[in-house]
Amino acid sequence: MVRPMCEEIEDENGVLIIDDSIEEKPYTDCNDLICWHFDHTVNRSVKGVNFVSAIYDNWGMNLPTGVCFVKKDVSYIDKEGKTKRKSSISKQEHFRTLVQHGTQHLRFRYVLADSWFACSDNMQFVVEDCKRDFIMAMKENRKVALSKQDKANGKYISIKETVSEKCVRSVYVEQLDFPILIAKQVFKDGNGVAGTLYLACSDLSLSYEQITTIYQRRWKVEEYHKSIKSNTAFPKSPTRTVMPQQSHFIASIMAYVKLERLKIRCSKNHFALKSLMLVNATKAAWCTMQKFSEPKVA
Repeated sequence: MVRPMCEEIEDENGVLIIDDSIEEKPYTDCNDLICWHFDHTVNRSVKGVNFVSAIYDNWGMNLPTGVCFVKKDVSYIDKEGKTKRKSSISKQEHFRTLVQHGTQHLRFRYVLADSWFACSDNMQFVVEDCKRDFIMAMKENRKVALSKQDKANGKYISIKETVSEKCVRSVYVEQLDFPILIAKQVFKDGNGVAGTLYLACSDLSLSYEQITTIYQRRWKVEEYHKSIKSNTAFPKSPTRTVMPQQSHFIASIMAYVKLERLKIRCSKNHFALKSLMLVNATKAAWCTMQKFSEPKVA
């Protein structure tokens, strides 16, 4: 269903965005799909479904090209004797699966991801196996070498000491054979609190402005998460077993795809489209009720 739409908008300016999200399901029984996951947004474990999505962004459209559900299908006993679950497939493996799938079917230049997926294995996979470039956020505790000679001598320093604000610098990561660019972006949130973001880029030809501008497109995946949770009934599955639950979640994502096409045709966002459909449905129900309420003529 999605591929014909992607073919209409794909070109070399497209980007593939990978990110995960958790939808809480506190009142659903635990199984391989609905279980406990650590949510970094609230800094604690929550019960729900954890899924990794790939979003293709180009020409104003954001289309999901793949989704992997994190299933904790392996039970084990921890040090305290409690039974817990873990996944046989890590999120990093899901990341590489989604990137490889996108590479086989789409044209794009950059893979965008947050710091959770900015490990050396993923970076190497994108550049060497998929022949694409990446722009990823990196945590400030990462160590880098300023030159190839420093890397050979094992001389690494903190990423915070490598680059100043609004500048880029070529550095080496320990597990990578090729250099990458590091850009430091300082921003303020809605409350005026300053934050720092370190961006790693494998395309050495980009400037600071180009890196930060391209990485801003990663926010589209957050809009996707918000829309499927608010507009397509993603969290409202009444099912109790894994297969129907997964089918419901996939159906919600397909509903998002239809809203995305309507967004272009009607020049309205997903929330406006949902409100418009609810208003029209209410009017139709009211007219039907009025019709049934009219006295029958003998």
